[in-house]
Amino acid sequence: MNTLAQAVLDRRPLTGVTIIDAHAHAGPYSLFFIPDADPAGMVRAMDRCGVDLAVLSSHLGLQLDAAAGNRATARAVDDFPGRLLGHLTINPWHDPEAELAAWADDPRFVGLKLHPDLHGYPLTGSRYEPVWAYAERTGTPVLCHTWYGSPHDDPSHVARVAERHPDVVLLAGHAGGPEPGIDLSIELAARYPNLILETCGSFVTGHHIERMVDVLAPGKVVFGSDFPFIDLRHSLGRTVFARIGEPERAAILGGTAATLFGVCPGEERSHAR
Repeated sequence: MNTLAQAVLDRRPLTGVTIIDAHAHAGPYSLFFIPDADPAGMVRAMDRCGVDLAVLSSHLGLQLDAAAGNRATARAVDDFPGRLLGHLTINPWHDPEAELAAWADDPRFVGLKLHPDLHGYPLTGSRYEPVWAYAERTGTPVLCHTWYGSPHDDPSHVARVAERHPDVVLLAGHAGGPEPGIDLSIELAARYPNLILETCGSFVTGHHIERMVDVLAPGKVVFGSDFPFIDLRHSLGRTVFARIGEPERAAILGGTAATLFGVCPGEERSHAR
């Protein structure tokens, strides 16, 4: 048994490996109650699990108001420097160019977050063009919700964007969601160098992570939890207990994300705002 799995069974925080959660959120969600959804509660759970850093976007920004949500994300990063960083949420209906300009070069944001399903607009639509231009210019990774069968963000939508914009790094959130979306996402990630799979969701299992490692080149899978929307411990356990090599596990849990986002856990990132 690997040492991380043994730590879980011993009810100890994970140590000896950098863990970066590439897909987290913060704050209440309108459709149901989420316990400990505030940044302070999240950091306490991260401490209990041994997670070094989480890159988050506010539920407020995803559901109702991108600008207000991004301000909430920035405050969370300020309150927990070195532990939290932000995905800048872009709603295609909320003036993407203005929101990108408002936070350009702010070190608190290391990624962009798109949720075409919640926003009711296809990933391939023209309103996202400012996002691709910004990502190409700055090298900022784009985390996009993906869901098999969606009219807005099916894995096939992500593939079309990956082909049109080969210099944009795309993180396929939920790795396509339900089957056969996961299988399709693995196939597409093998085809497009700029498409990376992210592991959170109710359908991704340790078996799927094993398949990703078997099929894909190193650096093509990153750990994400959807925390606090989904329990951090459950999400983390899939990778911890997956039957993969230790170098591959370390890359998924944090090594690849550290390179993609250009971050060092524990490092405070100053800003001028």
